[in-house]
Amino acid sequence: MIVTVNGVAYHVCSDGAGSPIVLLHGFTGSVCSWTPLLADFVPTHQVIRIDLLGHGQTDCPETAKRYSMEHQVADLVAILDALHVKKTDLLGYSMGGRTALSLACLHPERIRTLVLESASPGLESEEEREARRAHDQKLAQFISDKGVEAFARFWETIPLFASQKNLPEFVCERLRHERLMNHAEGLAGSLRGMGTGAQPSWWKALPELDLPVLLITGSKDEKFCSLARRMRQILKNAEWSVVKGSGHNVHLENHSRFAEIVLQFLKGRVAHED
Repeated sequence: MIVTVNGVAYHVCSDGAGSPIVLLHGFTGSVCSWTPLLADFVPTHQVIRIDLLGHGQTDCPETAKRYSMEHQVADLVAILDALHVKKTDLLGYSMGGRTALSLACLHPERIRTLVLESASPGLESEEEREARRAHDQKLAQFISDKGVEAFARFWETIPLFASQKNLPEFVCERLRHERLMNHAEGLAGSLRGMGTGAQPSWWKALPELDLPVLLITGSKDEKFCSLARRMRQILKNAEWSVVKGSGHNVHLENHSRFAEIVLQFLKGRVAHED
């Protein structure tokens, strides 16, 4: 369905009934990222999947400022209102994890529990953020100049996704197709407006976040394991689960184990490590 909020038409999918859980995909993803998990979540939850700004079938605003994390969070709150969801469990992967954490920090009253898969609170220093903005600007220009297909070929080869080379070919093809369904202007705008360097840093807000948080990382993703370790030490009420043999995209590389960990957490039980 299409839900229009603040002048932007969002593509939203809602499946099942029961307690709501909102799923937010990563950069170049879409609602399709979560399709393999529906069979696990739908029996007990209303599963709400949202194409974030500039992704999938959601509108691609013309100005980078409209893609800011603050605007994205305001839109998500408006979508929850439109769906009559007062409070929800919230799960986000990578960029979607940064977005989920931003929503939880700005509107904790709307979140019951928070699941962050391979996510970061942002960069702490202005020097780091400036360098990252310059990097993301170059990537955005690459997308604008070369198009989504050329960028998708490059994106799937970066070291962050090295572990995905071992996935079955049909899974890689499905992921590639999902990336190609995006539009150049949307992906470029997302990088410029809500990239890691553009978003606020939430490190100082973590000690005040007083809700249950589950951190999930793959054992092969050393960078985000290090981030999760530090986040768990700062957060008041956090669990951390490491999935052995997985890289950055745990729900893609081992969706059955990922679903098991999340559902255990929602029931109040988490296995810390495989």
